[in-house]
This record gives sequence, structure tokens and C-alpha cells, in this order.
Amino acid sequence: MKNYNIQNYIRYKNDLEKSIARIPKKEWVNYTKKELTVLFMPLVENLARKFATSQQASGVMSINDLIQEGNYGLIKAVDRLDKETLEKSEDQEKTLKSFLAKRIKGAIRRAIDINRGNMRIPEHKLNEIRKDFGKDKKAVSMFFNSIFLSLDDNPTEENKWLYQIPDETEPYNTTLLNIYLDSLLKKHLNDKEYQVLRLSYGLDCEKHSATEIANKLGIKGNASYVRVSQLKKQAVDKLIENVDHSQVLDYL
Repeated sequence: MKNYNIQNYIRYKNDLEKSIARIPKKEWVNYTKKELTVLFMPLVENLARKFATSQQASGVMSINDLIQEGNYGLIKAVDRLDKETLEKSEDQEKTLKSFLAKRIKGAIRRAIDINRGNMRIPEHKLNEIRKDFGKDKKAVSMFFNSIFLSLDDNPTEENKWLYQIPDETEPYNTTLLNIYLDSLLKKHLNDKEYQVLRLSYGLDCEKHSATEIANKLGIKGNASYVRVSQLKKQAVDKLIENVDHSQVLDYL
């Protein structure tokens, strides 16, 4: 989220939603080129976010750039659309999405390759590299560990110098980050794991200590706080295992 202006992005999303709402429902073959372009702009953003901006474009292209290139590809794809072929399809929406998505992703990949630098990598090698992107869990681990497990860290003689270094990076939009975190937690965790991370992080409430969380969740015993820590680690490991790294790169 820190790679682009949040206010402009929200304004863009609101304008797009209004534009889509003004388009009347009808058969896919009856939409004009302009209407189809507007209707499938959300698809462009969805596809653009699957590209890892820091690794595939070497930091040259932001998410905004990828969306823009994807929209160029969408416009060209709509111009090339054969409505007679579309009309013969048994599932017109599926056929249309498949046709447009292939060309949107192609436009984004070509822009990334152009902006990567002067060295040209064969296309078959680029495809091999792309297949491995989703398997790299280092970025995912860095993201979730820094948010949830670092809450338990305290400065020591060895690491206290880290806490004295000023953070000059542009701050996150906390509201949007929390909404995004909440959706990931609910999708991948059971209720107890979700509550442990929600309460320890203070997702939509005040932050709670391990002992307070144990009391709220009915975890009994002298070592109840240890069980809370175990649940927290278990939940973070589950997130790292199930979340693709392209979903968190905008926050790193």
C-alpha cells in the first residue's frame, strides 16, 4: 500500500464503482467496447496484484504501473474481441474472462520485461522463474512474524540499538491494513487461533496480554500464557503456509 497515494486510489475505486453501477445489465454480446472496458477494470487490478512488484520488476514498477499497463492490455483485447465467436460460446462470461485475462497478463509481463533492464532473458526461462514465485515463503514469513511475533520482543543489551534507529519509511494506512489482516485471519485460521492474534495485535480492540487472552478464551492452568504463545506461533505458521507472498509484498 505504501507504493501509491491512498487517497487517489480510494477516489479511483469509488469512481469505478459508480461507473460500473451506471451500466445496465444485458447480454455480454450487447455491451459496447467502452462498457466492457469499464466492467473488466476490476479484473485488471486482481491480475496485477498477482505480480510481485519488487522481484519481477526489480522495484521499477509499482502496483499502479502494473494496473495501468493491464488497462492498456484490456483496451486492446476488447478491440480484438470477436463477438460472433463469443455469441456461439455456451458460457459467454467464462469465455470472455479467459480471452481478456490472457491478454491483460501478457501486457503486464511485457511491460515488466521492458522495465527490468537491458539484459534479455529467454521467455521459457522467465516462465520457469514465474512458476517458483508463489513457493517462496520468506516474504510471507517476514510479514507475519514482524506483525505478530515481534509483539513479544523486548529490547536487550544486544538488540536495543535496533529500537534507536528512526523509521523513516512512509507509514501504512492502518485502517486498510487491519481490514486486510482480518480477512486473511478469518480465511485461514480457526476461531481460537483468530482470537489469539486479534487480541494480541489489537486488531479491532485494545491489545491484550497473554494472561488476559487466556482468561477471555477460558484457557486454565498455571501455564495458560504458554498455551497462548503456542497458539499464536501455530496461527502464524499456518498463515505463512497458506498465504502467497504476492499478497503481502505491498506491505513490506
